[in-house]
Amino acid sequence: MPAAVVAVPAIGPELDAQISGIIQANSAYALGVSLIDLSDGVVHGYGVQEKFVAASTAKILAASAYYHLVETGRASLAAPLGGSTAGAQIRQMVQQSNNDSWTLILRAVGQRGITDYAASIGITYDFTVNLLTSAEMARTLQLLYTGELLNPAHTAQLLSYMQNTNFETLIPPAVPPGVGVFHKYGLLFGNLHDSSVLVKDGRAFVFVVYTCGKNYSDMGPRTRIIQELTRTVTAALF
Repeated sequence: MPAAVVAVPAIGPELDAQISGIIQANSAYALGVSLIDLSDGVVHGYGVQEKFVAASTAKILAASAYYHLVETGRASLAAPLGGSTAGAQIRQMVQQSNNDSWTLILRAVGQRGITDYAASIGITYDFTVNLLTSAEMARTLQLLYTGELLNPAHTAQLLSYMQNTNFETLIPPAVPPGVGVFHKYGLLFGNLHDSSVLVKDGRAFVFVVYTCGKNYSDMGPRTRIIQELTRTVTAALF
């Protein structure tokens, strides 16, 4: 009888060391990385695991909270909002990262509403300060992609808005051909982030990079760090 084949985890010590090495080599910046293999759901964290200003990555949480209101009969995507509809505002908020749309959606959900919604998925969140860890963002994307946040139609719709966005210059250019990318970036003063789900041949991984530096002047170096991390991760996982 042949020996049983033992599955080797996709995220192992070698990749851990590579990610940690990149973070250590760029200690001038605060870097927080979280990685999840959706086949087992284990969160692997590297670098700073405290909260960052989440910037626009938190728009995924706001969108999910509004969709949840729709699914529980308390709101509608067709409801008039800001000169169009709530559904149109969600698309603008996510795909174009429109901050006016974000404000409208947050008002519709309410401060207590989004705090309670975040708590229901294990996240402590207050939109007045907009702080998340990379692991909390990773968990949000994990639950979204696996269909645990929203119904299939809303899941597919929100994921579709996370492609062909107005800022495809962080994780997406460093991903090899054939790997699908769903992502939401964040850019605010010293904060430059990208949060993604990477997919190929039925395998999916959540990959989140949060960075904090001086201001817009060092976006170039931090973009290169995000892309180096992306190339390292995708080379190991795909």
